[in-house]
Amino acid sequence: MSVLDQIHSPEDIKKLDLNQLQSLADEIRSFLIETIQKTGGHLAPNLGTIEMTLAMHYVFNTPEDSFVFDVGHQAYTHKILTGRRDKMATLRQKDGLSGFTKRSESQHDSFGAGHSSTSISAALGIAIGNRLHGNQKKSVAVIGDGALTGGMSFEALNHAGDSNADLLIILNDNDMSISQNVGAMNKYLTKLISGKMYSTMKSKSLDFLEKVPMIHEFARRSEEHLKGMVLPSTLFEELGVDYFGPIDGHDLPTLVKTLQNLQLQDKPRLLHIITKKGYGLEIAEKDPCKFHGVAPAQSEADTLPSYSHVFGTWINNTAKNNADLIAITPAMCTGSGMSAFERNFPDQYFDVGIAEQHAITFAGGLAVQGFKPVVAIYSTFLQRGYDQLIHDIALQDLNVVFAIDRAGLVGADGATHAGSFDLSFLRCIPNLVIMTPSNSAQMYQMLNTAFETPGAFCVRYPRGTSTIETYVSTKSMQIGKAEVVREGIDTAILAFGTLLESALEAAESINATVVDMRFVKPLDKTLLIALSKTHKQFISIEDNAMNGGAGSTVSEFFHQEGIHTSLKILGLPDFFTEQGSQAQLYSLYGLDAKAIIGASQA
Repeated sequence: MSVLDQIHSPEDIKKLDLNQLQSLADEIRSFLIETIQKTGGHLAPNLGTIEMTLAMHYVFNTPEDSFVFDVGHQAYTHKILTGRRDKMATLRQKDGLSGFTKRSESQHDSFGAGHSSTSISAALGIAIGNRLHGNQKKSVAVIGDGALTGGMSFEALNHAGDSNADLLIILNDNDMSISQNVGAMNKYLTKLISGKMYSTMKSKSLDFLEKVPMIHEFARRSEEHLKGMVLPSTLFEELGVDYFGPIDGHDLPTLVKTLQNLQLQDKPRLLHIITKKGYGLEIAEKDPCKFHGVAPAQSEADTLPSYSHVFGTWINNTAKNNADLIAITPAMCTGSGMSAFERNFPDQYFDVGIAEQHAITFAGGLAVQGFKPVVAIYSTFLQRGYDQLIHDIALQDLNVVFAIDRAGLVGADGATHAGSFDLSFLRCIPNLVIMTPSNSAQMYQMLNTAFETPGAFCVRYPRGTSTIETYVSTKSMQIGKAEVVREGIDTAILAFGTLLESALEAAESINATVVDMRFVKPLDKTLLIALSKTHKQFISIEDNAMNGGAGSTVSEFFHQEGIHTSLKILGLPDFFTEQGSQAQLYSLYGLDAKAIIGASQA
């Protein structure tokens, strides 16, 4: 029987010696590679954190002790060790295991994750909660060097250093977030490890200790203490958080011994470990960005361009003749399709790290200086910069384009990454134009429009591909103008975004008029008034929450105009959505042709 076959709960891990623990790490690595190639998921991050997670479970006791994983996509080993190995084949599938930590999934998942830079805040709250309850339970936050660029992490560190809470922070430093890491914090951590002062002092210390065999043996067995002696004062200690490390995050004996020592302490402390993303799989080590997330092996590659690729093409083409175009991304260069732009226009490209609030206000500052910033951001991450969008952009009526990727249902990443709310939280903000392209050709023209027109513009588009291959254009669009794309009788279907295809399919069965609405704000009010005089009922459909979304704005308009007509709103329900394929979820939530036909007959 393999060592992995003997592990059913964290208690089983504690029965192993260190040699068996290393064998378990090797078996988990092989298991993850085999499993993720079938299911898809985050491969490189999990290969890099196997030893760390094993050491944590070997020393601490969950669920009494709490582990809070930042982002959570590196917690697959944690899932395996906490009784979920037999469900790993369902990872990121409908009704299967989440790709992130999830409280409803296991008592060992002490805090849900999905977004970055939250773990220190949550773990500090748990730690202070433990103190208020009067217990001795431990709270451990795991955070990557990429997530540490997020401002929320510094807010939490600032509080932690003044809290005297029993909090252990494990800084997993792999010099890599999803895209290449950027910023002063990354450079600071690199200097700690590779700086001449550290290397020289370590070398001289080793030379000295060679002459004192007893001390040298102690230092050899407890290398983390030696490093602690020779490192200069750090940012963390200035904030009141004791710093230990850096140590090798793939050296299990050192990890275990260090965590055992740190477990005995009861004040804020940080352990800095160095890991390699994709560790143990050569191709993933060489290209950790490519293997950050992988698609299921059985899926066929789509030859059509993704919407992210379309955006990347647009911004490259537009920048050729516009030196005032400035591209900004909060650490999502590759995911947003901007890798080529970064290479071609380095002086017009800014990756600000995992700092959505800063990205938006930074764009505002550039706009004040006469530039036209384009902020490429996922819908789910735009939520994090909402105040800045209102106060620093819209209120001042600044010229900024928001290219909002992954709007609507995203599939396997589930509720934490779904762009379910952007239409609802955007349309109530004055001075914004909100556009919902139905295909890639329209998207390109809308981006042209947004860039050429003064003001703040939002162009939201989904994950996935368009059915249109040729999309590059010099055309722009008339703002607030919808288009009737099919003439019918009695029923008018108002389609917002890429659900136009479902609307057209349904219209063939019920002989309905189909309107490609294109704009959520401003609405084509003239067309809606005209249609209300010739149609008995309306059906709106959108890939967004029904509450406060595009359908709601149509309803409000009809009410304000005194138009008494039937309007059925199809959109996402008033609860957090599940994970699964996009097709499965469209069907589940009534956003397909069948649902439209049903609504017309209800």
